[in-house]
Amino acid sequence: MEALEVIEKINELPPDQRMLITKKIIHSVRKEETKSQLKLAAERLCSDYKNDKELIIFTQLDGQCKGPWH
Repeated sequence: MEALEVIEKINELPPDQRMLITKKIIHSVRKEETKSQLKLAAERLCSDYKNDKELIIFTQLDGQCKGPWH
């Protein structure tokens, strides 16, 4: 089904159902955009974490903590 056909079908629904669909679409787009922004940020910082040992100094402690959550 093409996008215009979907829009036509949605427009046939009552206003409350159209509003629900609109909210779900906006939520989906925002979630995808957030994921995309996080991926881009991680890619941009990757070389920093590979080359700057001060940024990863606490990873030396990984597995050494014996807090009550373990």
